[in-house]
Amino acid sequence: MALWTPFSKEEFKQAIAKCSDSLAPGLDKLSWRHLKLITKQDECLSNIINVSNMCINLGHWPDYFKQSSTIIIPKPNKSSYNHAKMFRPIVLLNMLGKLIKKVITERIQFTVMKNNFIHPCQLGGLKFKSTTDAGVALTHIVRSG
Repeated sequence: MALWTPFSKEEFKQAIAKCSDSLAPGLDKLSWRHLKLITKQDECLSNIINVSNMCINLGHWPDYFKQSSTIIIPKPNKSSYNHAKMFRPIVLLNMLGKLIKKVITERIQFTVMKNNFIHPCQLGGLKFKSTTDAGVALTHIVRSG
């Protein structure tokens, strides 16, 4: 009995469609724009899905996906750059690894929400939840108390 259903092409297409083309390329020199073009090729997308499924089935996340590089960028229009807070660190990760993580995250969140594994008051980091929802929940708690 398989615990994890193999990934589908649609899951990857939906995940990558939401990604901005204007973000910086990753450590592997790929950008979301590149991955969007690559995944339009059926054979390439199938290979990415095969890698993803093998990562799950083997329970192994390759070191290649774990590599990162941090770039320090000075914030603009600062009078002095003597303090660390005057700089912005940007971490570059492997974009293929980020894509696979996005698809895994989408699936896990869907399963957790579908099966009511999350407390109704949990709002942070969830799809279709907003600060308005948090305000409504807080107002309800205050009024009922």
